[in-house]
Amino acid sequence: MNDPQNPDRARPKAEQLPLVFSHVTASSRDDLLVSAPLNAAVSIVDAWPNWPSPVVILAGPIGSGKSHLANIWREKTGAADIHPVAGSHAARKAENGPVMFEDADRNGFDDTELFHVINSVRENGTSLLITTRLWPSSWPVTLPDLRSRLKAATVVEIGEPDEDLLAQVLMKLFADRQLYMDDKLISYIVARMERSLDAAQTIVDKLDRLALARGIRITRALAAEVLNEPGNDVDDD
Repeated sequence: MNDPQNPDRARPKAEQLPLVFSHVTASSRDDLLVSAPLNAAVSIVDAWPNWPSPVVILAGPIGSGKSHLANIWREKTGAADIHPVAGSHAARKAENGPVMFEDADRNGFDDTELFHVINSVRENGTSLLITTRLWPSSWPVTLPDLRSRLKAATVVEIGEPDEDLLAQVLMKLFADRQLYMDDKLISYIVARMERSLDAAQTIVDKLDRLALARGIRITRALAAEVLNEPGNDVDDD
């Protein structure tokens, strides 16, 4: 029987509402959900320092898991973040240990500085991890020596997440917030959402906040409302 003084007391675990800011999204190696699109990238991160080349480039679409893998590698290696532009002293940082350059295609770089970074990595026996949405052959590189260095790098492609991975990710993101969803609701969301890990994060965050604000549990109707917001891909047959 429901307690009118405490309506949550009789609620099953799956319906309990989280406290604001009570969740922590896990992003360690142990929390990484591995599926076919991530296999090669996970293997190369796990294989460090036994890399086939001192420079590894992870290429994949937005929301494919590059940032999660980069964070795992940073924690594993103690890598310093760099942005190879004039005056950044990025090449000097590469002399002392592993370095990482995220979102190379979006953040841009100075050809000469990146060339010096790669040379420093090679000469000092360190490592460089680069993340990007585009393959290096698509970067606007004009320095021939840099193009040569990039061709010698190991490029690992990350594919778009499949439905199985998205379902696992949604389950994990809800669990991070102490919410345990029905498989049918997860399947409903996966069938209608954008195929990206970023989209999964956004949807879970919106559902959590909306349910909390209204004092209700997360239902298919609430999921449909969130999925029908502008910017979400929906196929609600």
